[in-house]
Amino acid sequence: MKTRKNNNISLRGFGLTFMFMFIVLFIFLISIFLAWFIIVFLVYTGLYTPPSTEDPESGGAVMFIAYFGSVTVLVSIFASLIFSRIPLAPIREVIHASEKLATGNFSVRIHLKGPKELRQLNKSFNHMAEELGSLEMLRSDFINNFSHEFKTPIVSLRGYAKVLKRENLSVLERNEYLDIIINESERLAELATNVLQLSKIESQAIIAEKTSYNLTEQIRTVIVLLESKWSAKHISFQVNSAEVMIIANEDMLSQVWINLLDNAIKFSPLNSEITISTKSKDGQVSISIHNNGPRIELDQQKYIFDKFYQGDASHSSPGNGLGLSIAHKIVILHGGTIRVAKSDDNGTTFEVALPLS
Repeated sequence: MKTRKNNNISLRGFGLTFMFMFIVLFIFLISIFLAWFIIVFLVYTGLYTPPSTEDPESGGAVMFIAYFGSVTVLVSIFASLIFSRIPLAPIREVIHASEKLATGNFSVRIHLKGPKELRQLNKSFNHMAEELGSLEMLRSDFINNFSHEFKTPIVSLRGYAKVLKRENLSVLERNEYLDIIINESERLAELATNVLQLSKIESQAIIAEKTSYNLTEQIRTVIVLLESKWSAKHISFQVNSAEVMIIANEDMLSQVWINLLDNAIKFSPLNSEITISTKSKDGQVSISIHNNGPRIELDQQKYIFDKFYQGDASHSSPGNGLGLSIAHKIVILHGGTIRVAKSDDNGTTFEVALPLS
């Protein structure tokens, strides 16, 4: 396998090498042909009389060779200046596109043709420009959503604090406004906590603190932890799972189940059921969480794990769009995957796949 890899590497630049070799050979042949043509033309018109090559002492042969060589060199230089622009044209196009990319124009694309290497450069450059454009869009969306999520509770706190300064408020009204201030403060604190947690997770490359524990028991514990939320909507749970042992970071995975189940409860209708099932196979465990909530459209499924993304553009539903992003980062750090396995009129199923060790 190692020898094959080295052979592939040595042959990788063959296309460009062949192209440049062909251009050099072409220039060389053109130069010789033009040199001969110029000399024959000069001789034919009588403008140049070649020295005699019959008398060795006259040096005619040497002079003729020197003259022919000088003409060939001059023609070669002139031909090189013209034809060298052909292989350099793709490089100039890449330089021009790179300068546009540096100014923030991420819509720029190049269209290179020719050997395999140039086509690969064309594909790689256009893919890079597309990814940079996506990152810029995500950065802009992140700033807008972050500003919106922080501004809303702050404006609410300020507004109700001003109302509380009125002396004609009844005790009932005062308590109602105080409850709103408390709720908005908790929302702001939760948002700050989630942002800090996400920042901490994104800075991690590996997970060092892993222990062996009962994954099924952890999910049951999270269900109990969220009892106040699902009991208020009269939601029942059905857990179809054997006892599964896993080696992972217990605290981080607990946050995954909290975020997924909290979402499942939030979007479940009253008097519905949430189904949780696990399957173990080939050293991997798959956890599915299904609720009877509204479907997630395909165009939304691409963005649900992005920071601050919410399907409800009006931001009227509770939440700040960080829960699924945090869950996604944690699962990826554990070497697993998380996805929307199914979403239709009968509900939505999230599936998390994790290595058991």
